[in-house]
Amino acid sequence: MKLIRFGAPGTESPGLQLADGSRIDASSFGEDYAEAFFATNGLARLSAWAAENSATAPRIGAEVRLGPPITRPSKIICIGLNFSDHAAESGMAVPEEPVVFFKASSSLVGPNDNLIIPRGSEKTDWEVELAVVISKRTSYVTEANAMDYVAGYALHNDYSERAYQLEQGGQWVKGKSCDTFAPLGPFLATQDEIEDVDNLDMWLTVNGVSKQQGNTDKFVFNIPQVISYLSEFMTLLPGDVISTGTPPGVGLGFDPPQYLKAGDVIALGITGLGESSQTAVAWGTA
Repeated sequence: MKLIRFGAPGTESPGLQLADGSRIDASSFGEDYAEAFFATNGLARLSAWAAENSATAPRIGAEVRLGPPITRPSKIICIGLNFSDHAAESGMAVPEEPVVFFKASSSLVGPNDNLIIPRGSEKTDWEVELAVVISKRTSYVTEANAMDYVAGYALHNDYSERAYQLEQGGQWVKGKSCDTFAPLGPFLATQDEIEDVDNLDMWLTVNGVSKQQGNTDKFVFNIPQVISYLSEFMTLLPGDVISTGTPPGVGLGFDPPQYLKAGDVIALGITGLGESSQTAVAWGTA
């Protein structure tokens, strides 16, 4: 299944994207895609509902805004430098253990919502990433069992303000958590939708110019390793998002660096997970 949420910000309704690309309203299912949904075998219940109701459910027009495909999660956990070639372009060593940081859940937005460049920012950067959504509460899960706790996958742009992240001391979270810095979607694809999550092409362009090309086969730490590792330090809750790292081609890695300005259009995609597009706007004008 491909789970979507649609409508105005803050009042989104649940839906599904069907195999033919059409979208249906799943409001009559009676639940949004929140922690309780995933924790109570919601994916199986939604699948049963869809089998009975997809043909008659109201259709959603292509012009209707898509929100993030899940409600605000308890946490958005990110893995840094998880592509060796991205570590090299950043001038950093390939990590011996996963580099872990957080994005504030308030940064979550729909896949095609505007990117708001923070007030005074001159170093807002892009990062196409594969996001994993957790299906069940877990701690201390083994790598062998980790995939039993995956609800599915989504396209994510891990926007970063590099001065906040790298030049102002403290932790990376400051440069990762600005409003609109976590566009997610267009949909959440359940595991069965993705044949090989370790071999997905990833790409990103700015104003039509290719910036990032990569593949998840270049992960330093794969998804089971990441989930198991994180569960050693924190309880993973249903609906939690794990963003698994970006391939080379971020603005920081160019010589000289390239950063976003108002009016820029950022487009990105991952095999099987669709595409999204954000237009950069200046803070105070959105």
